[in-house]
Amino acid sequence: MAGREDALDGEPSPATGRPETALPAGRRLHTSERNEHPVDLSTLGTETRNDKTSDLDRMSPTELLLAMNDEDRTVADAVRRAVPDIAAAVDVIVASLRQGGRLIYLGAGTSGRIGMLDAVEIPPTFGTTPDRVVGLLAGGARAFGVAVEGAEDDPTRAVADLDEVGLTARDTVVGLAASGRTPYVVGGLDHARARGAATVSVACNTDAVTSRHADVAIEVPTGPEVLTGSTRLKAGTAEKLVCNMLSTATMARLGKVYGNLMVDMNATNEKLVDRARRIVAEAADTDLDTAARALAAAHGHAKTAIVLLLANCTAEEAAARLRAADDDVRAAVAA
Repeated sequence: MAGREDALDGEPSPATGRPETALPAGRRLHTSERNEHPVDLSTLGTETRNDKTSDLDRMSPTELLLAMNDEDRTVADAVRRAVPDIAAAVDVIVASLRQGGRLIYLGAGTSGRIGMLDAVEIPPTFGTTPDRVVGLLAGGARAFGVAVEGAEDDPTRAVADLDEVGLTARDTVVGLAASGRTPYVVGGLDHARARGAATVSVACNTDAVTSRHADVAIEVPTGPEVLTGSTRLKAGTAEKLVCNMLSTATMARLGKVYGNLMVDMNATNEKLVDRARRIVAEAADTDLDTAARALAAAHGHAKTAIVLLLANCTAEEAAARLRAADDDVRAAVAA
């Protein structure tokens, strides 16, 4: 009997862009409906038992923690093998942002929360507006703290969520699903493609359903979890590493860093004010007092202060250079 992911693999309706089998928007699946056609996930690597931890309940705390650490050490290698696909996704996201589009993370449960976490960190780290990188979670923002039953099983929720944030063809939607078959994510990817948006899938199993619904497919097979099926562990770690890579590499390509310094950060508290001063001093190879004066002249904007010092110009001229150089420090200094 076909599972839900098989039904979702069909072509979207020409009229709506939604899978023909989709439920009406907003309608939740009742338990009886979900059990009518049970999905068999036993073949997924993330759902199988880990032979190395079959005695987890009898391990001492130290033994258990060492077992977890051993398993966690395999995650970075799995991510490394996916770097070519991650790089392809970065190219797609950069193109979207350069034409005024957005990076939109889409996911359910742990996967969706990881996308939201990355999204909210981008404005303070890179000085962007909150609408440039967006995180959508099945069940809405309230599902970040309290699980919303059945939310991930309804693909039309993703359609409504994307429409609510004004999805356009300039955006890139990154669908995060550890299992690689979450209906909410599949529905969102299909809707994004129907609207002409670029799509990227991130899964922690091979031959993932979501991979067949995205322009760029990232598969990071993390294997069995220490605690069977608990994909908040290795799979969640892998997804966080991938999100870190996607956003950081994208922002670097967009001129949001100089060297390895966060020159576009928002200095919104005492710790960050001190960091901004040290960043300017490092970038301009000067002392902290000089950096502080340059920051004051640049109204606290580290990037402007750096250009001011390196190009030996006024704050106004530094700002003008940055505008002309598409906000790139190296180009602004060389102008």
